[in-house]
Amino acid sequence: MIFLPKAICLDMDGTLLNNQNRLTEQTVDKIQEIRKMGIRAFIVTGRSYNEIFDTAPKDLDLDGFVSSNGMITYVDNQKILEHYLPTDLVQKVILSARNHAIYYEVHPNDGERLALKQDQTYMNDMINGDKPDTVATSEWLERKAAVADDIAWTEKLPNQKYSKMYCFHIDPEVMKDWIGDLEEMKKETDFTTSSSSRNNVEIMVENVNKSTGIQALLNHFDIKPEETMAIGDSNNDIPMMQYVGYPVAMKNATPQIKALVKDETEYTNDKQGVYHYLNQFFQHK
Repeated sequence: MIFLPKAICLDMDGTLLNNQNRLTEQTVDKIQEIRKMGIRAFIVTGRSYNEIFDTAPKDLDLDGFVSSNGMITYVDNQKILEHYLPTDLVQKVILSARNHAIYYEVHPNDGERLALKQDQTYMNDMINGDKPDTVATSEWLERKAAVADDIAWTEKLPNQKYSKMYCFHIDPEVMKDWIGDLEEMKKETDFTTSSSSRNNVEIMVENVNKSTGIQALLNHFDIKPEETMAIGDSNNDIPMMQYVGYPVAMKNATPQIKALVKDETEYTNDKQGVYHYLNQFFQHK
C-alpha cells in the first residue's frame, strides 16, 4: 500500500537548511506544490519563532510552526500552545553558565533573544576566534551572527516568559561535563534538556518536546500521527520520529535517528536533500 501523508513535519537545521543556514527557493516551491495537493506542511524546529525567519523568507506561508523544540506552537501566526520556563530556573542556569564560561542565549516567548551584559566579553571572545574543527559550520555561523547582531545585551533579566535557553561551547567535552551539572540541577527543578550537536544543549519545560508541539497541530487539523511524515537529522528529532507514522532521516542524520526511520533521503541537507526526496516521493501521486 502506497503511503500518502496528510501532513509533513520538517526540521530546519541540518534538514531544510543548508550548511550556510539558507532555505533554497527550490525547496520552498516544492513544499508549496505539496500543499496544493491538500497536504499540510509544518516546520518543527529547535529555533525560536523569530529565529525561523532569520533564515527563511519573511512571507513563508505554511500551515503551522512548532518552535523551541515544542515550547510554542503556532497556526496563522497565533499561539495554540505555549509553555515557559520558571524565571528562577533561567537565572540559576545563567549563573552556572557564567561560572563555567558557557555561551548562552535566553529566548523569550515574544521578542528577541538576550544575554546579560556582564557576560558579553567572554561570550564574544569564544565566538570571535577561528572556527574549531569540532563545531559545524552552520552552528558557528549562527553564533557569529547572534553575537554581532541578534542578541540583546541587558543589565538584568526582564520579567517575561521564556521559551528556552540555548547553550553552547566550542569544546564538546566541556559541554558534556556541564550537561552533567544540569542533570544535578534537575534534582531540584524539573526541566528537559535536548542537544542537536555535541557542542550545545537546549533547556525547555519538563515533558515538552517536538512531539508535543506536533500533537497540538495534528489535533487542530484533525490529522492522526500515523497519517504524518516527518524529516529530520539530529537527536532532538527523536521524539518527533517516534511519534509520526512515517519518519524519514536525512542522509546526514545521526545513527540514532537512522535507527528509527522508514526511509532516508538520497542527498544531504547541503545538497537539497528535502527537495529531492519530496520531488521523488510525490512524483507519481
